[in-house]
Amino acid sequence: MLDPKLLRENPNKIKKMLEARALDFPLDQLIKLDKERRELIAKTDEFRKKRNDISLEISKKKKMGEDASSLITNMQSVSEQLKKLEEIQIKTEEEHTKLSLTLPNMIHESVPIGKDKTSNKEIKKWGSIPTFDFKVHDHIDLTQSLGLVDLERAAKVAGARFYYLKNQLVRLNQSLIQYALDFLTEKNYIPVQTPYLIKRSAMEGSIIAQDFEDVIYKIEDEDLYLIGTSEHAIASMHSDEIIEGKLLPLRYAGVSPCFRKEAGAHGRDQKGIFRVHQFEKVEQFIFSRPEDSWKEHESMLAIVEEFYQKIGLPYRIMLLSSGDLGKVSAKTYDLEAWMAGQNSYREIVSCSNCLDFQTRRLKVRFRDRTDEQPQYLHTLNSTLVATTRTMVAMIENFQTKDGHISVPQVLQKYLGTNLI
Repeated sequence: MLDPKLLRENPNKIKKMLEARALDFPLDQLIKLDKERRELIAKTDEFRKKRNDISLEISKKKKMGEDASSLITNMQSVSEQLKKLEEIQIKTEEEHTKLSLTLPNMIHESVPIGKDKTSNKEIKKWGSIPTFDFKVHDHIDLTQSLGLVDLERAAKVAGARFYYLKNQLVRLNQSLIQYALDFLTEKNYIPVQTPYLIKRSAMEGSIIAQDFEDVIYKIEDEDLYLIGTSEHAIASMHSDEIIEGKLLPLRYAGVSPCFRKEAGAHGRDQKGIFRVHQFEKVEQFIFSRPEDSWKEHESMLAIVEEFYQKIGLPYRIMLLSSGDLGKVSAKTYDLEAWMAGQNSYREIVSCSNCLDFQTRRLKVRFRDRTDEQPQYLHTLNSTLVATTRTMVAMIENFQTKDGHISVPQVLQKYLGTNLI
C-alpha cells in the first residue's frame, strides 16, 4: 500500500509508475473515492457533534422543566441523516480500501523501463558455462535413469507437476536446506520455520491477493491458504507491532515448503522438477530502517551470489524491467543459473526491495524512543535456495560421462559422498 499523501499530493508520480509498468489502473476512480471518503468523514463528524450538542440542550431543558419536544424531533432527524451518512461512508471506505490494495508499488529510479522481460538488464555473469565431450542430458532423463525421481507414480496419486524424490536426491534436497540454514546463520540471520497455512488477512498484507487467486491453494470452508513462500508468513509475523529500533535490522532465514498452482507452465516444464506445485525453500527476509533498505538489498544479493559461487553454479544477474517487475516490489534482481541440459539460463532466485508497501498494509512500525512517532519499516525478501530448481541446475551442470552427478564440495559433508 502506498502512502496516501502521495495519492493526494503527487498523483502524476503514480500515473507515471503505472505507465512504466504498462498497467491499466483506474487511478481517477481511486482519487475520487479518496476525496469522497475524506469528505464523508468530515460530514459524519459534523453530524455527530450536532447530535451531541442537541442532546446536551435536551438534557438542560428537561432539568429546567422546559419543553424539549422540538429538540427531540430535531435530534431524531439528525440521527437519521447521520445513519445514512455512516452507511454511505462504510460503503465508500470498502470500495476505497479494495481498490487501494490493488495499486502497485512505486518503482526505483534504477529500474529499466520496458513492457516485458525483453527489457530486463543483465548486470553481470559469473562462472564458466560447462563443456562436455559426451551427449548432455537434461535433469528429467538423468533422474529417471538414476532412479532419483518418480513422476509417473506421483501423477497417479497427486496429479501433474508433483514428484517423489528418491534415494540420494532426498538427501541432496535436505543437504541444500541444511547448508542454506548454516550459511545464513553465519550471516546473523535468525532461522524461522513458519506456519504452512496463513489467513487471508496475513496473505493480503504481503501480496495483491486478486493477482494470486489462480496461483495459491485455498483450504475449502476455512480462512486458510497454503503459503506460496515463507515470505508471506514472516512479513505478517510482526503485524500490528511497534519494534524497538535497537533490534533492527531483523534478518530472518525462513524455511518452509511452498505450494503454487503454477498455471501456464508448458513444454518440458510440465515434466520434471523445475516448475512444480510444491517444493522446499530457504528465504532471506529483512525488516529494515528506511534509510538502510537499499544497502540491505545489495547485501542480500551479495549473499546469494556467494552461496551459488560456493556451490559452483554459473549464473547471471538480471535487473528486472518495469514491465516484468512484481507489483509489490520497487526493484528486483533475478539470479538465473545456467542449465546445461536446456542450454539456457533459468531463474532460480528473486531478490526484491518492497520499501514500506507491505508494512503499511500490515502495520509494522518501529521507533527508537517511546516518545517518538513510529515509522513504517521497509521489507526485503530474497530466495536463497529453492531446492528443486537448484537441484535441476546441479544435476545438469555436474553430470558425468558415465551418467552420474558430482556433488559440490560444500555439500559433501552433509551428503556423505562426492557422487550420486
